[in-house]
Amino acid sequence: MAAAGAVTAGELAARAAIAPRYALEWLDQQAAAGILDVEDADGSDRRRFRLPDGHAAVLLATDSPAYLLGAAPLLLGVARTVPAVADAFATGRGVEYADFGDELRFGIAELNRPGFTTELRAWVERLPDVAARLEVGGTILDAGCGEGWSTIGLARAFPAATVVGIDLDERSVDAARDHVARAGLGDRVTVVRANAADATALRAAAGGEVTLVTAFQALHDMGRPVQALAAFREVLGDGGAILVGDEHGDDEKAAPAGEVERLKLAMSVLHCVPATWAESDAVVNGTVLRSHTMTSWVAEAGLTSCEVLDVEHPFWRFYRLS
Repeated sequence: MAAAGAVTAGELAARAAIAPRYALEWLDQQAAAGILDVEDADGSDRRRFRLPDGHAAVLLATDSPAYLLGAAPLLLGVARTVPAVADAFATGRGVEYADFGDELRFGIAELNRPGFTTELRAWVERLPDVAARLEVGGTILDAGCGEGWSTIGLARAFPAATVVGIDLDERSVDAARDHVARAGLGDRVTVVRANAADATALRAAAGGEVTLVTAFQALHDMGRPVQALAAFREVLGDGGAILVGDEHGDDEKAAPAGEVERLKLAMSVLHCVPATWAESDAVVNGTVLRSHTMTSWVAEAGLTSCEVLDVEHPFWRFYRLS
């Protein structure tokens, strides 16, 4: 609608192939909610409705920091899976990630997409030695790549580098491959279905040692996070590093907690814990990855350095591991 300018109910009905009466009903509701502006005209059938630029940034502009379209399908995926989650809490079986449906997978991908497409180079530049090497080549392994927007963002940020995305979810891998192809990056970007905790699989996917391993909003959901970090360490070449961006939280639990932590803990109960439990009951961390947990995992994985990076983000904390 933003690209098309103002439309009447009849014009929208024709474009969307829906009945005009329902188009008008929906437009009136959106206008009453303050989402659409209305241009006055004689007769209700001639009124024109327009999406303001500020609202378009939230609903349509996929590279805008304000883009929040993914929130609606994410919440729908969670809501549809509540009965299975309730059963999981009673039985301890967990709920497979795939069982949360396409809505949740798409919603998570869309919420993270603006950061991946506009901020990712700046995040990697917090590792200046690694960024300099990637400027002239090297390989990036993007663990837990989801629908591939982080993988695409890395490839665009470093045109001389080869990028390999891996994910355990088959539907996510299929979507990521499609996005990579549409982005025209298939000559140096591949996406492989693999377990991040399997060093042999990682090495095979990357074709050898890598310059940088990235894991964005993924480590907290892994059933074997220590083994995954150890696998990352094994595939790193000399001077390589691991960049983790994951959900931050207060080191001391508070009751009541702040609004952001309340949101994360709600998602932990409704999604992250049951999904991780379905993968493995070795470690079920939940959404919030507290700094003392991270340093413990790093030590157990045999890594010797865990540096918190100076990156501003409303939900994540960034680490350089080596």
